[in-house]
Amino acid sequence: MEHNESTGPVPASPSPAGASVPADPAVVTARHDAIRARIDDAARAAGRDPAEIRLLPVSKTVPADAVLADWPALRDAGCLTLAENRVQEAAAKAEFFAAAAATAAAGNGAAADSPAVAPLPRWAVIGPLQTNKAGQLAAFADEFQALDRPKVAAALQRRLADGGASRTGSGSGSSGGDGDAGNLGRTLDVLIQVNTSNEPQKAGIAPSEIAAFVEQFGPDGPYPNLRLRGFMTMAMIADPSSPDGDADVRRCFADLRELRDGLAPNVPDGVTLDELSMGMSGDFELAIAEGATTVRVGRAIFGERPKP
Repeated sequence: MEHNESTGPVPASPSPAGASVPADPAVVTARHDAIRARIDDAARAAGRDPAEIRLLPVSKTVPADAVLADWPALRDAGCLTLAENRVQEAAAKAEFFAAAAATAAAGNGAAADSPAVAPLPRWAVIGPLQTNKAGQLAAFADEFQALDRPKVAAALQRRLADGGASRTGSGSGSSGGDGDAGNLGRTLDVLIQVNTSNEPQKAGIAPSEIAAFVEQFGPDGPYPNLRLRGFMTMAMIADPSSPDGDADVRRCFADLRELRDGLAPNVPDGVTLDELSMGMSGDFELAIAEGATTVRVGRAIFGERPKP
């Protein structure tokens, strides 16, 4: 990755309208550790190794300067990746982090006495992507978890094959040295979003259409620069008045695992379906019981977001 080489002061990141009120970094770290402990407990209860499960903090609406202040402690606690719903917000934060790292490396001002910014986080985008934003995502992201249609895959492939734009962010995404795809440009880890709840208002591909889409990946398919790593889903919201609420949520997660298990033995070369990104702040323990390898947690770490 190429960092922004400016060594001038890093501007403070203004809090956008509707942004959450940032918590003290010590509070954020304590919340992270508490969630991590719950993940470990849920894994052991399911007979699983806690090390199999990644906690992915989602800093949606949290100002970049607040996330930067939280980052050293989160990294020291084992966090390698930060996630955002919107590509624009993720790109801005990646650029902000890169500028802060450049300033710290130059030993300018107070940054020299602050906790180390580097190593920088990997950046994951977990929300839907419009095709006209594919170039922006291809320029910096390391991971995209909401691939929901071939049109988006084709747009990303075109941008990645061209090498994207000048990158900001962690630089952990591949650029060259990765077989034929690397010779064409850089690669991007992707998860296909599956609509396991069959709710029309939710993004994601219908389970019945997944097998045909998976067949398009790998070095010999039309998307050689997209490295398919697995699936993502969002469960339905449990009805608190229903005695079957948790069972309905858990069924969404179980359906994704069963879909993956059925497809995994016959995927194209270069494709793995090891990742199951499922479960958020309110339901991650149910997801872990059904095989989640990544849980996406925002408000339980960074605090409640303001109501619109």
